[in-house]
Formats: sequence, C-alpha cells, structure tokens
Amino acid sequence: MQLVVARIGRAHGIRGDVTVEVRTDEPELRLGPGAVLLTDPPSAGPLTVESGKVHSGRLLLRFEGVRDRNAAEALRNTLLIAEVDPAELPEEEDEYYDHQLVDLDVVLADGTEVGVITEISHLPSQDLFIVERPDGTELMIPFVEQIVTEIDLENQRAVIDPPPGLIDDRAEIASARDAESAEGAESDDAEDAEEGGQA
Repeated sequence: MQLVVARIGRAHGIRGDVTVEVRTDEPELRLGPGAVLLTDPPSAGPLTVESGKVHSGRLLLRFEGVRDRNAAEALRNTLLIAEVDPAELPEEEDEYYDHQLVDLDVVLADGTEVGVITEISHLPSQDLFIVERPDGTELMIPFVEQIVTEIDLENQRAVIDPPPGLIDDRAEIASARDAESAEGAESDDAEDAEEGGQA
C-alpha cells in the first residue's frame, strides 16, 4: 500500500536541499539515503533520497538529480509516498503506522462514541489524532499514554480517557448541571418556606 511520508517545503541553500514536513514515525527508514519515493503529483518523481540532515529542528533532504535551488523550489508542496507492505509492523511495541490508526473508532472507556480518526498530525512535540465527530466537527486529541489508554486494532477502536474540556467541555456541562440542581433545590426550599408561612 502507498503511504504519504512527507511533504516537501521550501528550498534550503543553493545546492538542491529542501525542507520536509515529516508525516511518518520512522523518517530514518522511510526517508533515509537510497529510499525511492513516489510523488504527488506523479510527474515530480520518483525521487531517490541522496542525503539527509537535521538543521534547526527541520529535516533537510537532497534528492538525486536535484542540484540547484530552482530545481529544489520546483518540488515545493510535492507529497512523498512510500510503498509499504500492509502486513508490516513497526519495530517497537506500542508503535503504529498511520494507516493502522486512520479510520479507528474513538470511544470513551464506557463505550461512548466520540468519533473516527481521519488523520494523524505529526508535530515536533507530539502526535495528534484528528477526529471527526458524528456532527461533522473535528477534534484534536494528543496521542499520549495518559489520554489514549488503548489501541485495539482487532476491534478497530481507540479508547481515550480525556481530561475535562478536551472533547466536550465536560467540566462546563457538569458545572451547569450542578447549577441547575442547586437552583432546583433553592426553589424547593422557597416553596417549603411559603407553605410553612401559610400554615
């Protein structure tokens, strides 16, 4: 199967280097020297990685045959696509490929439906699940152990234990409910007082 592993950004320097927005948890494997990548648009590739380095926190790649800034700039916004065996699994336990996570149902521990994962956003600090809710709105859920408590591939679901406010403003809902019950109690007290006065 084909997976998008990066998007080419701006040219860097004058020798054909480009910045890339990494979209894989395994850049050393997918974007290492010698890797041959398909492209979107297809006319830009295939591209073979010649070398790579990290500069100011960004990954820079140089491709075979891309020798100057103009050629590098012409590749801007091109998606890099790797061919991956669908049965292939990450080397580390508790790691997942994006294609394993996309389309998983997101549920709370009690089974309450939250939405469906449509995309994985790889940020420098952490990964995020982009989750589409039943009403069409989107949520961003940090893919961290404290929040995502279980990935159940067999049942195609991700179980989360979100802090208050992350998915539903649950803290506000709870406080509103408390306020309503408090108001109800006050009105009951007022009625009791009125009845007592009448008696």
